[in-house]
Amino acid sequence: MYLSKVKLFLNTIKYLKSIQIYYRIYYFLRNRIICNRKYVRNIPSFESIYWKNTLNTSNSYFQKNNEFNFLNIKHDFSNNINWNLKSYGKLWTYNLNYFDFLNQNKMNVDNGIILILDYIKKDSLLIEGKEPYPISLRGINWIKFLSENDIKNLEINIILYNHYKILFKNLEFHLLGNHLLENGFSLLFGAYYFQNNKFYKKSKKLLYSELNEQILSDGAHFELSPMYHQTILNRLLDCIFLIQNNSWIKDPNLLIFLKNKSEKMLSYLNTITYCNGDIPMVNDSSFNIAPKSIDLFNYGKKLNLNYGLSNLSDSGYRKIIKKKYVLFIDIGNIGPKYQSGHSHADTFNFELVFNNKPIIVDRGTSTYENNITRNEERGSKSHNTVTVENKNQSDVWGAFRVGKRAKVTHIKFDENICIAKHDGYLKIKGDHKREFNYNENEIIVEDSFTKNNDCICEANFHFHNTVKILEINDHMIKISGGLILNFYSSNNLKINVTNYELAQGFNKTVKAKKISIIFHQLLKTKISL
Repeated sequence: MYLSKVKLFLNTIKYLKSIQIYYRIYYFLRNRIICNRKYVRNIPSFESIYWKNTLNTSNSYFQKNNEFNFLNIKHDFSNNINWNLKSYGKLWTYNLNYFDFLNQNKMNVDNGIILILDYIKKDSLLIEGKEPYPISLRGINWIKFLSENDIKNLEINIILYNHYKILFKNLEFHLLGNHLLENGFSLLFGAYYFQNNKFYKKSKKLLYSELNEQILSDGAHFELSPMYHQTILNRLLDCIFLIQNNSWIKDPNLLIFLKNKSEKMLSYLNTITYCNGDIPMVNDSSFNIAPKSIDLFNYGKKLNLNYGLSNLSDSGYRKIIKKKYVLFIDIGNIGPKYQSGHSHADTFNFELVFNNKPIIVDRGTSTYENNITRNEERGSKSHNTVTVENKNQSDVWGAFRVGKRAKVTHIKFDENICIAKHDGYLKIKGDHKREFNYNENEIIVEDSFTKNNDCICEANFHFHNTVKILEINDHMIKISGGLILNFYSSNNLKINVTNYELAQGFNKTVKAKKISIIFHQLLKTKISL
């Protein structure tokens, strides 16, 4: 047991970049040697900036009794807000410290100021609120709120400036990925708000390096979560609005760069978004967290950005569009290698939308807590793919860790066929090959393995909660909507029908049906539409 844990750990850290390891050690030592943070009491004068919210956040604060609702969990603070409340997990506490609620619809300005002042009064007690990621998001939200409502409050500005100093000295190089990019976005807002060249130079450097690294050739954000793609794109559009509407500094090259990245991201999002407006729930994606695609498209149009459709490639996703259905397939590797915390063991997973209604779906994400649910939702068995001997294709563990991961090879894709292999089960059963054949009236999914043995294989198909199973026998299932699934194998197969929890958001699930096909060596699934 001990050796297996050591091996898992080593297979995880070997993918890290040297800069991540360096900064983990550096911050660990520095923060224990240098404990005192020196606060600046006087800040240089600066001119107000223009801001007008294009996208308001959803309502999460309710003035009566100081009630907050994050991740579908409500809490009433009454007269004393505990900004460090840990009862509902770290992500809930993070949301409390983001201050997104300042920019929700019909937020009372006076009450918003009261909330900020209460936060400032308890500044010395803050824990999660002093971490760089919450500082980044809160800084943007405070600047938006203060600027849009023309609030000039020296006490608030001094604390905000000092929080930006903390951020500047604690940029998340130990994590990289979307965290470091959010640091860069926020520093740009801080630079414009305080007219601070030091913040600006660091922000510009981060935005160039991280956007070039994180936005793939087909426009996808490299963490391969459509939800995070929407979030990053929203932030990018905000930065364009900020630069276009404020003349503190003239840097047309940065603006052109940000526009080009935004147009690629818009095109990608336009490609993967279903006709009903939903995004595929692959990797760490959930409902009601990021802005909706349609709102981002409208924001892009308001900024005079041009976008169309993307030719899906580097992301590893493929989308087949027929008259009756849309098939969304994952034939990509886990990525990025050095920051795979939002990845699932879901190689060859797929979603099926028929007549604009979800039929076969990804289970989605309902928690980031390190618990059984998190482990299940990231595991191969919770996706529309194959498990062998009840094991994951890639070693997902903890809440945000991945050890050894499946590698995809031999990809073929055209208008009628999609074929790929992965080696996630190489030691057990050999390469897993999945072949999709599709036309207007049927989809055939064929799973096979290179080794000839008696390992138990299990193909899983998760139905949307609106789908009903109408008829079932040894080789066939008929479901509502007129779809029929037939199963063929060279050996005996067994069909199991069970319930599962389909995520409808964080901490919110509904029961739905899934089928598991137990087989050996080869399985052919024909979906007749």
